[in-house]
Amino acid sequence: MAAPRHNLFRVVYTCWLLWLRSAECLDDGEEEGKPGKEEDQGDCGCSNSRASDAERAARKYSQEANVSQQPNNRRGDDRSKNEGMKMVPIPAGVFTMGTDEPIIKQDGEGPGRRVHIGHFFMDRYEVSNAEFEKFVNATGYVTEAERFGDSFVFEGMLSKEVKNGIHQAVAIAPWWLPVKGANWKHPEGPDSHILKRLDHPVLHVSWNDAVAFCSWAGKRLPTEAEWEYSCRGGLENRLFPWGNKLHPNGQHYANIWQGEFPRSNTEEDGYKGTAPVTAFPPNGYGLYNIVGNAWEWTSDWWEINHSADETYSPKGPSEGSDRVKKGGSYMCHKSYCYRYRCAARSQNTPDSSASNLGFRCAAGSLPDYLK
Repeated sequence: MAAPRHNLFRVVYTCWLLWLRSAECLDDGEEEGKPGKEEDQGDCGCSNSRASDAERAARKYSQEANVSQQPNNRRGDDRSKNEGMKMVPIPAGVFTMGTDEPIIKQDGEGPGRRVHIGHFFMDRYEVSNAEFEKFVNATGYVTEAERFGDSFVFEGMLSKEVKNGIHQAVAIAPWWLPVKGANWKHPEGPDSHILKRLDHPVLHVSWNDAVAFCSWAGKRLPTEAEWEYSCRGGLENRLFPWGNKLHPNGQHYANIWQGEFPRSNTEEDGYKGTAPVTAFPPNGYGLYNIVGNAWEWTSDWWEINHSADETYSPKGPSEGSDRVKKGGSYMCHKSYCYRYRCAARSQNTPDSSASNLGFRCAAGSLPDYLK
């Protein structure tokens, strides 16, 4: 009986040593925050090289966006952590951009013109509060609304306490009120927070803020033509990404205002303000909330005069008064602005960081960390 017991002791002792060794590796990995690639690991599986290619790229993009601080920049190559950054391929093609029947002529939606677009990638979702928070934590970036000290908020979203302290409004749109302390972390002012809205689109972001995020992510803002082409999801001459009926079969396909704007919102779609970036069915290209929810920035300068000539990959004028905002937000309704169509565009916002301005990014090729 002595021999079997001796052998058993050796087996138990060997397993105990192996367990200690693996635990040591695990502790090292947790301390650094990320496992290394398989070829970067030592004999026990510990990571010898802690910075992946994606992490180095993230640091490079942050520098290119003129961001000074980069604490704990650890995007890594764990794809589950990049869920919100997913992109979809948009095939090359030709489509009719704009419309010959503009609803708001001063928005410069017409005329309809044939536009050729090359292959590119588009973010599946609007950039969420959670994704923007990762960017801020990794870079120390401060948005323009935070530097300004205030931003414009729709009055129906404000508490009585905040509203009572405001004595100004936008003359042509008195429902827009300047709120001190309103920014992406506090969308309705200092008594609001995003803790329960991390999956909602980030708001109060200027064009510069959007460019900084997309650069850090190894992407860029889409052109107006790319945005509208991807919005249509492969359909031609339709009002919405899903067709011409706003509520086909009684179903809601976008988060918009229901009721009489700006007095009453029946919230029939289930949301008073923004909705999660994953809400509602996607369009034909797999893009979520490409109309409704939040306005989305594009890279082009604002212009209302367009040629009807056929064009190839237009990039818009090189200068102007503002950048183009595409896709009507939940603030819009047929009774007021009706800007939640694919052709919808506007510069009619009181400030470059107003509450319902968000964005999504595009790219000519898929960033390495998303492959």
